[in-house]
Amino acid sequence: MRVLLKLTLDCDPDAAWRALQSPTAFREVALPWLDFRSDEPGGFPTRWGSEHRVRVKALGAFTVGTQAIRLDTLRSTDPRERATRILHDSGGGTGGMLSAIPRLDHRMAIAPDPAGPDEHGRLRTLYRDQLIVRAGALTPVAWYAFWLFWQWRGLRLRQLAPTWAYDPEVRTPADAEAAGDTTKPEDR
Repeated sequence: MRVLLKLTLDCDPDAAWRALQSPTAFREVALPWLDFRSDEPGGFPTRWGSEHRVRVKALGAFTVGTQAIRLDTLRSTDPRERATRILHDSGGGTGGMLSAIPRLDHRMAIAPDPAGPDEHGRLRTLYRDQLIVRAGALTPVAWYAFWLFWQWRGLRLRQLAPTWAYDPEVRTPADAEAAGDTTKPEDR
């Protein structure tokens, strides 16, 4: 069974793409219903690698299981969607109640909003999210739980997206001088 989201996020596609690859954003979207704790010796990385094991806590009170997050990046093969970037999680539950779902098929797609820039000239993001749930006889129950959680996830994505903007640091000559950079501005 499928759980789907299709949203327009108030941030540019590059900022949304960076957020999808951030364990911090991943956790912020799930709180307070679920929290993820790293099971890796070094804790969470700044950016997801190819595989990471986590413990999943519900309502901050009890562990519901463990999960492997196994990520790959993809590009759409449709020439009309050249700008679409896809993050694919093929991990799944590894322990506790989550072991009933040993394999996930979760795809998150980021693309520029086809409507173009908003009324202020800002580019927004079309976000599409698909989770395919397979849990044997428990699939209908698992689907409903994921569907409810995905509604929360969609709300949180919309709330957090404006905070994902990325403005590169612009250094003035005074900043450079204070940092001990004696290079002339025209030589930088």
